[in-house]
Amino acid sequence: MVNRERITRTFCDLVRVDSIAGQERQMADAIREKLKALGYEPYEDNAGQTIGGNAGNVIVKIPGSTKAAPLLFMAHMDTVEPGRGKVPVIDGDLIKSDGTTVLGGDDLAGAACMIEAAAVLAERNIPHGDVYAVFTIAEEGGFFGARALDVSAIPAKFAYVLDDEGPIGTAAVQAPSYNRLRFVVKGRAAHAGLCPENGINAIKVAAAAIAELPCMGRIDQESTCNIGIIHGGRARNIVPDEVVIEGEVRSISDEKLKHFTSLLTDSFQKTVQREGGTVETEVETMYGGYSIAADHPILQLLQKAASRLNIPVNLHSTGGGSDTNIINGKGIPAVDISVGMCNVHSTDEQIAISDIVKACELVLEIIRTHAEEGQ
Repeated sequence: MVNRERITRTFCDLVRVDSIAGQERQMADAIREKLKALGYEPYEDNAGQTIGGNAGNVIVKIPGSTKAAPLLFMAHMDTVEPGRGKVPVIDGDLIKSDGTTVLGGDDLAGAACMIEAAAVLAERNIPHGDVYAVFTIAEEGGFFGARALDVSAIPAKFAYVLDDEGPIGTAAVQAPSYNRLRFVVKGRAAHAGLCPENGINAIKVAAAAIAELPCMGRIDQESTCNIGIIHGGRARNIVPDEVVIEGEVRSISDEKLKHFTSLLTDSFQKTVQREGGTVETEVETMYGGYSIAADHPILQLLQKAASRLNIPVNLHSTGGGSDTNIINGKGIPAVDISVGMCNVHSTDEQIAISDIVKACELVLEIIRTHAEEGQ
């Protein structure tokens, strides 16, 4: 049912299009043209305007032939750097990058699956309810397209986000909430050669505060924290009077997120004051987590569809975030399912054609099973 040659061609066509976050204009145009060629009427929202990008989310409704509740499928159009001038290299069943860029399977594999599913629904008499496909912008680094998506016009019962790794049948059913941390440590400037004793070295103060943090990296099975960015200082001959530190705390448990965030910020404050500096602390909740119970209907549907294809289902918890977090937060139960991408965000990225085909088959089986059960 899935056309292997066509889905491979679609994926490679998309890979060749540059689509760095915030610069998805060409990708949005390419996806809209492919959907129009299938007889659909895709449209673009104004999400790009809200983030200063050059394209919005691409949305298409595939009208159903049954009264089954609508389903939503999502993938993001943007890729990470190095992602300009991508060249797909087919090696047997594998598609790789040429080694100078990422491949972009994250998440163009998901986009290709959705386009192929739309093609199959257009040419085959498969009973189904309304299906919505959304191709989001600027997922990498902030899920900005999903944040700006108006779901009031998408009355979906469930959402399946095609943006996970692992064997087909893998689904992320838990993901953490995320707090961004920013510390601005203030010291006192002085000439480093003439009177260093008159200064307070903000870098030294910050280093002490970081060294004395009570936790770093993996805290427990549900929680992590990290300091990822440090910048400051004006010149080698000036005792630095300011340094900025940025980090994060993540946890599946909102209670733990709050606890560890307070633990870290309190520790930082105490050490900086002891060392003679001051600190301005900023905490921002970037997105909430989600946890889908194993007996939830969205997973029952996934299990039934996968069983029909003899695909084992692997439910797991992830430490990362995705558009899935945002869609759950907007009130639509959502899980993140695998499209087979491997070694993402690296120049070693690759994907098996057979996995893209199998992922698309699973999407179609979810749609068919849902319609048969009249949910």
